[in-house]
Amino acid sequence: MRFVPDHDLHIHSYLSLCSGDPAQNPAAILAYGEENGLKTLCMTDHMWDPAVPGASEWYAAQSYERTREVLPLPQSENVKFLFGCETEMDKNLVIGISRKTAEALDFIIVPTTHLHMEGFTLNGDEDARERAALWVRRFDALLDSDLPFEKTGVAHLTCPLIWRNRYLEVLEAIPDDEYHRLFERSAKAGLGIELNFSVFNMTPAGAETVLHPYRIAKEEGCKFYLGRDAHHPKELQSAMKVFNAAIDLLDLKEDDKIPLLLGK
Repeated sequence: MRFVPDHDLHIHSYLSLCSGDPAQNPAAILAYGEENGLKTLCMTDHMWDPAVPGASEWYAAQSYERTREVLPLPQSENVKFLFGCETEMDKNLVIGISRKTAEALDFIIVPTTHLHMEGFTLNGDEDARERAALWVRRFDALLDSDLPFEKTGVAHLTCPLIWRNRYLEVLEAIPDDEYHRLFERSAKAGLGIELNFSVFNMTPAGAETVLHPYRIAKEEGCKFYLGRDAHHPKELQSAMKVFNAAIDLLDLKEDDKIPLLLGK
């Protein structure tokens, strides 16, 4: 059976400083879920747990207590609305969430590819090969952590934030044996792989570069979830188009979903 796009586990509210959009509120997000026949949503505002030292100034303003200001989340007969977060990994490979806080959340997203925060997640002068090495090292660091992987996902592994308009160079510089090794580790750990890429308006070669790691992840037995990473209502409008394209391009089936979404 084809992978059903019945969820969105990566959504920001107005509380995330990179949103700040009052229209991006829990009621509107729930309505998006209802209108698109989704069964599960998750609020994942940016968060650095005060229990973990080392937050940047930007992240220090986005504490666990701040993310809780959206609670209680609205629920409906058709949609289950979960409460989670998108935390961060700094350049010292410290992940900004304690095990205690992680246990209290429904879902945790860790972005290993936020390589646009100069001085915080990287030095900023790294070239393509150095960024490719960082991509690998940061992914390994996540897999070495003690997070509850059954409810943890790694975010947007192929996003332009790796190196803006040169991000494809970075992805091409990652050896296939490293892709295979990391996704084999991910499958064994139970770490969810996020799908939110869009290949619309890309060249065939560029699209294949983006799809390549996900194809390997599938081959290694990884499980996937959908997350639009929306910060504004307009981004939610394109979610189903993006999700369905990813599902079809990777030929995903229901068994490819993370167990959390299958009630396992």
